[in-house]
Amino acid sequence: MADYRELRQTRARFPERIAEAAAGRRRRPLLGDRDQLMIIAADHPARGALGVGGRPLAMASRVELLDRLCVALTRPGVDGLLATPDVVEDLLLLGALDDLIVIGSMNRGGLQGAVFEFDDRFTAYDTDAIARMRLDGGKMLCRIALDEPDTAGTLQSCARAITELADAGLVAMVEPFWSSRSGHDLSPEGVIRAINVAQGLGVTSARTWLKIPVVADMERVMQATTLPTLLLGGDPGDTPDLAYASWRKALRLPGVRGLVVGRALLYPPDDDVAAAVDTAVSMLEP
Repeated sequence: MADYRELRQTRARFPERIAEAAAGRRRRPLLGDRDQLMIIAADHPARGALGVGGRPLAMASRVELLDRLCVALTRPGVDGLLATPDVVEDLLLLGALDDLIVIGSMNRGGLQGAVFEFDDRFTAYDTDAIARMRLDGGKMLCRIALDEPDTAGTLQSCARAITELADAGLVAMVEPFWSSRSGHDLSPEGVIRAINVAQGLGVTSARTWLKIPVVADMERVMQATTLPTLLLGGDPGDTPDLAYASWRKALRLPGVRGLVVGRALLYPPDDDVAAAVDTAVSMLEP
């Protein structure tokens, strides 16, 4: 594991180099020769969600996370990163984001387990910063809970962000869930309801992409939208073969534009990040 002494020194003595690295980053088109994307997600820590499987503090070490991200982002077929400003800036200083798509995570205020969890405020990137840092879009979590009054504010904030990102010519990646304190409704009906609310947010959906979980009856779920859709690759648990089979099948549906996977690939049970990422990439359409 690297000790990142130079990175720590730069952060302490030369913070202006973050903006310089962002200004000099080589960018790429959103969709290249392949119609599907492989995005590595690393925005869970900012919500205090550090657990993976049975390890409650698996993501607690930032230097270990950076090690794993640097492996994942250099694997063939990986297209980009989804992360909060702290992670993006570390990777910019490491020179690890050239020729990749970078999506900035926006609302991380609904901390996991907090009494204010559904007051999901935009405490990370805003549209101005995403544009200034030359990122490619912004991602927002949109949990819709009918018995939580704070949902109204979250919907309004998401709508505003979608509008602002579209005005700036940037992608708005929306991750909607029909939700409650007891968890997300992962039935096909629950996901369909969430999609329909999310795709109506903002003054335009021209640059809106969806990020949704793989659930039962995905054929029917994908009938609910014409928007470009990325699949949320959750924790495969004790049956990775079944999970991967469901991902592979869903990736063949019309409108599905790839995978966004984080902890499942960065912290696989055997800790072989490269092999886990390569397996996920192999599922994409050539």
